[in-house]
Amino acid sequence: MTTPLALTDTVPEAARDAILAGIRAHNDILLGPTDRRDLFIPISTDEGTIDGGLVGYTGRGWLYVEMLSVPERLRGKGLAGRLLALAEEEAKDRGCVGAYIDTINPVARRAYERAGYTVFGRIENFSRGEDICWLIKRFLPGVGTGQNDQI
Repeated sequence: MTTPLALTDTVPEAARDAILAGIRAHNDILLGPTDRRDLFIPISTDEGTIDGGLVGYTGRGWLYVEMLSVPERLRGKGLAGRLLALAEEEAKDRGCVGAYIDTINPVARRAYERAGYTVFGRIENFSRGEDICWLIKRFLPGVGTGQNDQI
């Protein structure tokens, strides 16, 4: 029997939740239950409106930075590095061995590299001549490589 397939350009939230639940259940069997915890460092205006910050999570020994945005009014003051450092310290406290992030923004990539991240993957000319890059930072040499995973 062939399973019928239909394509649409909208994703109902219930469908997204069902697919994610299936992925998480499979990963729990494959890797064991996750210890995933969200991480949020907001940047707010004087009026208290959030207009930037860092959103990510820790899990399975790694920090993943999903979003990092410094508002235009605060750029050029080292705030991206401070956000990363604060997130990394929390990740270390949670037992993480490293962090990873992706970006298509070459200015952001340079900021991450200044913070000690190195490119480990790239799709060249991803969009409008810019590469998308995945960057990694290990907190301890050799940790997370399979060579010496005992902390």
